Amino acid sequence: MDWLANLSAAALLFSLLMYMMLDGTDLGVGMLFVCFKQEEQKRPMVQSMLPIWDANETWLVLLAGGMLALFPATYALLFSTLYIPIFLMLFSLFFRAMALEYRGTATGGSKHWLDILLPVTSALAAFCQGACAGVVVSGDVSRGAFTWLNFYPMLSGFGLMAIYMLLGCCWIRWRIGEKVEERASTLAWLWLVLSLVLFLGLQLLEPAPWRHAWDVGAGKALMALITLLWLALLYALLRARALTQLIVTLLLMVAVVLLLATGLYPWLIPNVANLHNTAASATTQSFVLVGIAFVMPLTLIYHSWAFWVFRGQVE
Repeated sequence: MDWLANLSAAALLFSLLMYMMLDGTDLGVGMLFVCFKQEEQKRPMVQSMLPIWDANETWLVLLAGGMLALFPATYALLFSTLYIPIFLMLFSLFFRAMALEYRGTATGGSKHWLDILLPVTSALAAFCQGACAGVVVSGDVSRGAFTWLNFYPMLSGFGLMAIYMLLGCCWIRWRIGEKVEERASTLAWLWLVLSLVLFLGLQLLEPAPWRHAWDVGAGKALMALITLLWLALLYALLRARALTQLIVTLLLMVAVVLLLATGLYPWLIPNVANLHNTAASATTQSFVLVGIAFVMPLTLIYHSWAFWVFRGQVE
């Protein structure tokens, strides 16, 4: 059933987008920690993440579990190639969580090391995610465990780090305000330029998915939307409020991922794993999708409640 496999892939794509928007912003804030030296800036940065970081990573669990259940053959192939960056990412997320949770009670030398651990683990987690995405987009899954260290996956890793840090700049401007305003605004321009350069570079190095996307109507519409969002982001950084900047950046990232998904369809891994041929049985997909239909709304409700409770600027 092609429609069932398409629905399964759409559920995984939604989980991926939610994770990138939510935890990607947190990782961006973590990486930016090295750019701020004063405790009155660092403390609210951590406080802005503490109530929500664990819920954000729920979407990563849904993505991994869903991939295993819905597309087991593709999951096995990817894991056999990407087990090193995946484990590095998981270890990084663990130690990042430790740095976030313990920093508030740490003193002296312990706090100093936690302040180093937080940006390092955030950067490594973001880089590994981008490198894994680069391997998938290139379809280069047959060269062993160190394929992710090739030029294209590494460039993809740096590109994801840049867009996450741009999200982080917008987030802390919105949630913290004057304490970080000037520094965050300057850094936002840096990561915007770097994100755009890396985005264009990745298109030139691996043009096939983007060309395929251009061949369909949805791809053309998304490309037009992405162009408008880049221009809107330039205007937002000049004139708009911090929340508007964050929303535009999130929309831009979502549009790019959707365009890439359009260019890859119907492949999960280009010319290697077709989503219709590698999907689990119809019975398995139906069972898992029913579970997802209950879990996703509950997760969204919890996230909405958490953001509402901890709304407003962090003091």
